[in-house]
Amino acid sequence: MADKKCEVPGCTNDSFQTVPADLAHKAFPAIEGKGKVHLCREHYKEYKKATKKERELKRMDWV
Repeated sequence: MADKKCEVPGCTNDSFQTVPADLAHKAFPAIEGKGKVHLCREHYKEYKKATKKERELKRMDWV
Protein backbone atom coordinates (compact mmCIF):
# COMPACT_ATOMS: atom_id res chain seq x y z
CA MET A 1 0.00 0.00 0.00
CA ALA A 2 3.01 2.31 -0.08
CA ASP A 3 1.99 3.72 -3.46
CA LYS A 4 -1.26 5.12 -1.98
CA LYS A 5 -1.34 8.43 -0.10
CA CYS A 6 -3.40 9.56 2.86
CA GLU A 7 -6.69 11.10 1.69
CA VAL A 8 -6.93 13.74 4.43
CA PRO A 9 -6.54 17.13 2.73
CA GLY A 10 -3.06 18.57 3.25
CA CYS A 11 -1.45 15.25 4.22
CA THR A 12 1.18 13.69 1.96
CA ASN A 13 2.11 10.66 4.09
CA ASP A 14 1.88 7.11 2.75
CA SER A 15 -1.28 5.13 3.44
CA PHE A 16 -1.22 2.89 6.52
CA GLN A 17 -4.80 1.63 6.78
CA THR A 18 -8.03 1.63 4.78
CA VAL A 19 -11.26 2.48 6.63
CA PRO A 20 -14.95 2.90 5.71
CA ALA A 21 -15.64 6.34 4.25
CA ASP A 22 -18.78 6.95 6.33
CA LEU A 23 -16.87 6.58 9.60
CA ALA A 24 -13.87 8.50 8.28
CA HIS A 25 -16.18 11.39 7.39
CA LYS A 26 -17.25 11.60 11.06
CA ALA A 27 -13.63 12.00 12.14
CA PHE A 28 -12.54 14.18 9.20
CA PRO A 29 -15.47 16.16 7.69
CA ALA A 30 -13.30 17.37 4.78
CA ILE A 31 -12.99 13.82 3.39
CA GLU A 32 -15.32 13.17 0.48
CA GLY A 33 -16.08 9.88 -1.17
CA LYS A 34 -17.81 6.57 -0.80
CA GLY A 35 -16.49 3.12 -0.08
CA LYS A 36 -13.07 3.10 1.53
CA VAL A 37 -10.60 5.83 2.49
CA HIS A 38 -6.82 5.55 2.89
CA LEU A 39 -5.32 7.05 6.08
CA CYS A 40 -1.75 7.45 7.27
CA ARG A 41 -0.69 6.19 10.71
CA GLU A 42 -1.24 9.56 12.48
CA HIS A 43 -4.70 10.13 10.98
CA TYR A 44 -5.65 6.50 11.65
CA LYS A 45 -4.98 7.09 15.37
CA GLU A 46 -7.21 10.16 15.28
CA TYR A 47 -9.88 8.19 13.42
CA LYS A 48 -9.84 5.42 16.05
CA LYS A 49 -10.27 7.92 18.88
CA ALA A 50 -13.06 9.83 17.14
CA THR A 51 -15.10 6.76 16.13
CA LYS A 52 -14.55 4.51 19.13
CA LYS A 53 -18.18 4.54 20.27
CA GLU A 54 -19.62 3.92 16.78
CA ARG A 55 -17.27 1.00 16.17
CA GLU A 56 -18.15 -0.56 19.55
CA LEU A 57 -21.87 -0.31 18.77
CA LYS A 58 -21.32 -1.83 15.33
CA ARG A 59 -19.45 -4.79 16.86
CA MET A 60 -22.19 -5.34 19.45
CA ASP A 61 -24.81 -5.45 16.71
CA TRP A 62 -23.39 -8.48 14.91
CA VAL A 63 -22.49 -10.58 17.97
